[in-house]
Amino acid sequence: MAVPLFRAADVYEAVSPERALEAVRDAFVAYAREEWTMPPKVYVPAYPAGDFRAMPAHGGGFALLKWISSFPGNPSRGLPTVMGTVLLSDASCGRLLALLDAASLTALRTGAAAALAAETLARPDASTVAVIGAGVNGKAVARTFLARGRRVSIFDLDAERTQAAAEELDADVAASEEDALGADIVATVTPGKHVLFREGSLRAGQHVSLMGADGPDKCEIAAAELARVSAFCDDWGQASHAGDLAHAVEAGLLAREDVTEIGAVLTGDAPGRRSATETTAFDSTGLAIQDLAIALAAYEVAHELDLLQVDL
Repeated sequence: MAVPLFRAADVYEAVSPERALEAVRDAFVAYAREEWTMPPKVYVPAYPAGDFRAMPAHGGGFALLKWISSFPGNPSRGLPTVMGTVLLSDASCGRLLALLDAASLTALRTGAAAALAAETLARPDASTVAVIGAGVNGKAVARTFLARGRRVSIFDLDAERTQAAAEELDADVAASEEDALGADIVATVTPGKHVLFREGSLRAGQHVSLMGADGPDKCEIAAAELARVSAFCDDWGQASHAGDLAHAVEAGLLAREDVTEIGAVLTGDAPGRRSATETTAFDSTGLAIQDLAIALAAYEVAHELDLLQVDL
């Protein structure tokens, strides 16, 4: 059986940042309406070096399994931080339909989720956007904001990487980390090894999309600060165990009734921002339904691409 293989370049050719945002929005809605399902993400620790994750999803007549690794020290070895493979299958008979590069799917859905959360939760008049973290996923986030017509400033602790990313994307370089953290909309896409937003640091009316803390040992915001503002997440079950939310929940500062899933906001079943002065924070841990959405967006144009065929 010959199966098409989507390499990273193929995934990026097939799915634009705007198409990714549209697909991820639809996935959040389908999941909120219980039309798509997603068993819990399985973590396989390989600490302190990194971890592996197995992520299944089912929806729209398809099933997906994503096997991916996250090893933050890999760039020093000349390797990507994120590597893995996605399997897309026909849910009516189990036939494997496609193999896809996981890192590119992750980047596209990370960018889509960060921008979608900002468009859903930020003030309508928010004008400044900053992305903190200039790695593969950070650049994907910046690229999505740019595709949505927003000007973006980038900051990374590595000044050379900041400059290179800004030049590649035609974005601005933030004057400092403090300047980036003060933007109307901030997306943090870091390894999650140190707190960026300390207690009392977020200002009234600000929105932050927290994209980096996707494991139990990571955080980008102080637990007390997340509890102080209006908290939203991609999925309570996952984020409360493996995201920034996990620290606030463990400390007894937040409970289920204090946090709103973004899908409920998109379906109109829950309110989003209530006022111009409200401060909002979106905790993203990355969902398999998002991966399924991007995989399907790529698969629907497979016939238009010159793809390698893997004979199984």
